[in-house]
Amino acid sequence: MSELLNIAQEIASTLRKAGHLCYFAGGCVRDSLLGLSPKDYDIATSATPQQVLDLFPHSDAIGAHFGVILVKYRGVGLEVATFRVDGNYNDNRRPDSVTFSSPEEDAKRRDFTINGIFQDPITGEIIDYVDGEKDLDAGLIKAIGTPAHRFQEDALRLLRAIRFATKLQFQIDPITWQAIQEHAHLLSSIAVERIQAEFNQILLSPHRARGIELVVSSGLAQHFIPELVDLIGCEQPPQFHPEGDVFVHTRIMLDMLYDTPSLELCLAVLLHDIGKPATYTYDPSEDRIRFNGHDKVGAEMAESILRRLKYSNKTIEAVFDMVLNHMNFMNVRFMKTAKVKRFMARPHYEEEMELHRVDCASSNGITENYDFLRDKEKEFASEPLIPPALLTGKDLIAQGLQPSPKFTKILESLQTEQLEGKVTSKEEALAWLSEHYLL
Repeated sequence: MSELLNIAQEIASTLRKAGHLCYFAGGCVRDSLLGLSPKDYDIATSATPQQVLDLFPHSDAIGAHFGVILVKYRGVGLEVATFRVDGNYNDNRRPDSVTFSSPEEDAKRRDFTINGIFQDPITGEIIDYVDGEKDLDAGLIKAIGTPAHRFQEDALRLLRAIRFATKLQFQIDPITWQAIQEHAHLLSSIAVERIQAEFNQILLSPHRARGIELVVSSGLAQHFIPELVDLIGCEQPPQFHPEGDVFVHTRIMLDMLYDTPSLELCLAVLLHDIGKPATYTYDPSEDRIRFNGHDKVGAEMAESILRRLKYSNKTIEAVFDMVLNHMNFMNVRFMKTAKVKRFMARPHYEEEMELHRVDCASSNGITENYDFLRDKEKEFASEPLIPPALLTGKDLIAQGLQPSPKFTKILESLQTEQLEGKVTSKEEALAWLSEHYLL
C-alpha cells in the first residue's frame, strides 16, 4: 500500500469518526479500477467546508465557495470536497453557485461516467450511480446525463474528453462525440492557459498521434490551433513523401517518437511543417511541388502559435530553433569539420536528431545524414566538440590590437581553425594571429 493511499485513508477515517460520510472520488477510483497507481486522491464528503476546516485546522480553503478544501496532512495536500449540486454555468467554466447535496446528486454533476464513480476508502466497495464501471469495462468515454449540458457547463470538458480517450485508448461514445463536434465553438470561451494544460497532456501521451487526430476531427483545433487544419489536403511531392499530405506525415512522425519525448520536441514535430501550406508552389514545367522557405516561415508561425497559447519563452525558443533548423540536416555531409561540430554542439541537437529521424522514417526512409552524424559523434567523442578558446580578447589587446567589433570575427575565425585541427596550441594561435592580423 502506498504512503499516499495511507494518508488518504487516515483523512477519510478522521471524517468518518466525526460522523461524516466520505468516499474516494474521480480519477483515483478510475485509475485503481484500471490497475493503475493513482497519482492523487480526491475525497468527497458530506462534511461542510467549515466542518472539514474544524477537523483539519491547518488546511487551505482554496475553493470553499465550491465546497473544496485542501487538507494538509503529514506533509501532503489532498482535496476534500463536499457533495454538491451545481447552479447555472454562465461562463462555460464554473457554476455561479453550489448547493450541498447527496453522493448521488454529486456524481451526476460530474463530467464523464468513468470519473463519476465513488469508492469506500476503507473497504474498497464501489458506489456507482452513473454506470461508470460498465463504461470502464467497455473502454468508453461517455458524458454523464445530457452531453450538451456537461459541455455547456464547462467547455474545457470538450478537450478533456479527447485527453482521456487518448491517454486511456478509449473510444468516445457516439452521442458524446456528436455533442463535442456541435459545441466545439464553446472552447473559444476558455482561457488559453487551461487549454494549453490539456493539450500538453495529449501531446505527452504515447498515443499523441491519435489525440491530434481527434483534436482536428472533433473541430476543436479550429478554435485554438487552426493552423493544423490547413495541413489536411496539403499535397507533397510523392517522390519524397509517398505517405500522403502534410497532416498524414505529421501524424506518422508523432507516432514514431521515442518513449517520453519532451514537450518541446512534441511541439516541434507537430509544427515542423506548419509553414508548408503558406509556401506551397507547383512548377508544371518540372511537375514538382515545392515549399521554398517553409522552415523559416514555419519557425515564425510556430513562435506566433505558441505565444498565442502562452507557452514559456524557453519552450518557444526551443521549438523555434528546432523548426528553423530541421531542413539543415540535408547539408551536414557537405559541411566542413568546424561547421559540423558547431551543428552538433547546439543546445537542442539531440532533440533535432530525433525530429530528423522520424521525419525521414515517416517519408522516404533515407538515413544517410542521420547515420553520418552518429558516426561523427563517435569520431569526436574523445574531446569536447567546442574546446576552450586558445585566445581571448585580452590576448588580442596584449598583441597590440585595438578593441573593436572586429574581435568577434577574429576569435570566430581562430575557433574555426581550432575545430578543423589546424591550430592546436596557444603558441600556434599567436602565430596564426600574427600572420593574419598583425602584419
